[in-house]
Amino acid sequence: MRQRPALINYARTIIGNAIHAEDLVQEAWLRFDEASNNRLLEDATGYLYRIVRNLALDSKRSHARECRMTKAGDYDDAIRYLPADAPDPETIALYNDEFTRMKAALAELPERTRIACEMHRFGGAKLREIATYLNISVPLAHKLIAEGVAHCRERLEWP
Repeated sequence: MRQRPALINYARTIIGNAIHAEDLVQEAWLRFDEASNNRLLEDATGYLYRIVRNLALDSKRSHARECRMTKAGDYDDAIRYLPADAPDPETIALYNDEFTRMKAALAELPERTRIACEMHRFGGAKLREIATYLNISVPLAHKLIAEGVAHCRERLEWP
């Protein structure tokens, strides 16, 4: 909270909009809170400034892209600047095989380990939520996820 005014000012100098800067600082705080996950960080203030800077630069780029699209003249010109919604066929083919291998590797895991991995990696569940769902301790949930990830990496030959 002590750094909030300075962070807002920092974001404002990058993007040039005080109201949007406040939104960025709020978003940065949410990301910081999630990333720190109740851990003590050595340079929490520096980390927070870095998050604000990255969000501000992303916002500035997005705004510039929008300006280019609106100045493009017509819809056909503007559409060039939009990223593709769907991956190209080559990417689909490449990752489809990997996805099939991932499903097979997960199927080899014991049920509790598979559920913990899927909840954490695909569902974004926190360790505490997984532990509650499986009626196990948080350290055991962490161990199950680590074992599952290690197994999948080995099967997919990832480093």
